[in-house]
Amino acid sequence: MVHTASPLLLLLSLALLAPGLSVRQCSLTGKWINDLGSNMTIGDVSDKGEFNGTYLTAVDDVPQNIMESILLGIQSITDDQPTFGFTVRTNFTESTTVFTGQCFMDRRGKEVLKTMWLLRSNADDTGDDWKATSEDGPASPTSATKLES
Repeated sequence: MVHTASPLLLLLSLALLAPGLSVRQCSLTGKWINDLGSNMTIGDVSDKGEFNGTYLTAVDDVPQNIMESILLGIQSITDDQPTFGFTVRTNFTESTTVFTGQCFMDRRGKEVLKTMWLLRSNADDTGDDWKATSEDGPASPTSATKLES
């Protein structure tokens, strides 16, 4: 005699398993380190998607001059894996960097940021404008992983 599960039992089993199948929301709030060794701490994200924090780069021509810098940003507020942008005004050089990216949950359930950046240095005049902007090329986007929430 072959036994089959009743539709009610099957429905109950699915209902109990469903919460574990839901996508966890990726949160920018916390401490992050990118693949170049730079560290970032992002505070709570407001209801409007606004956030601030600090950024400590690991990349500079004169490493002993590196100081922690303030970052200001905004993220989408309706997505489980939000897009975001933030600006870092470097405290130890005449430059500003903007980042744009998305917060993802990877296959292991870890939060990961995928970003691109654009750095603008101070130019003395319009003739030097061409060399004042650096970019993160399309072949090498930056990744960051969360250290702690």
